[in-house]
Amino acid sequence: MAVHKLDLGEFDEIDYNLIAIHTSLEDYRLAYFINQKLPINLSKSKNEIEISFQEENSQFSRFYFYDEENTMDWNLIQNKIEIKVLKNPEQHDLFSETITEVVTKVYLLPEFKKVDYFLKVEKSEEAFDILKILQLLNTIDSISTVYEVDTSKIKSKNNLIF
Repeated sequence: MAVHKLDLGEFDEIDYNLIAIHTSLEDYRLAYFINQKLPINLSKSKNEIEISFQEENSQFSRFYFYDEENTMDWNLIQNKIEIKVLKNPEQHDLFSETITEVVTKVYLLPEFKKVDYFLKVEKSEEAFDILKILQLLNTIDSISTVYEVDTSKIKSKNNLIF
C-alpha cells in the first residue's frame, strides 16, 4: 500500500494581495465607485463571511467579481461590524431582572481595527500592477486612504479563507 504525505508548507503560500481602505462610505456605494474606477464589476455576494464571536455569528458583507480574462478573484470585504449581545446581570439586586443590550464591534482582521474595508485580489501566476490600482482607488473622493497590507503581519489569516 502506498503512503501519501501532505506538505503543509504548500498551504501557507499566500497567493493574494490585500488592500486596506479607509472610508465612511456604505459597502454598496464603495463597490459602485470601485467599479467605476477599475475595470471590474463587483456585485453583492450571497455568501457572506461568517465568524463566531462570543457565541454569536457575525456576518461580514462581501462583494465579488471573477475576472475570467486575467483569472483573478476580486473581493471587497467589510472589516468591522457592530453586533448586539444580550447580557444578564451577574449580581442580584433590584435590577437583576433586566437584560442589558451591549453593542460590540467585531473585526474580520482584529489587528487592523482602523481599516473599514479590504479589497482582496486573488491572482493566478500573472502579476498585476498594484500601484496603479492604489492610485486609481485614491482618486475616489470619499476614500481617505488606501494602502497595501503586508500579508506577513496578518495574524488571523484564517478569516480570509472563503
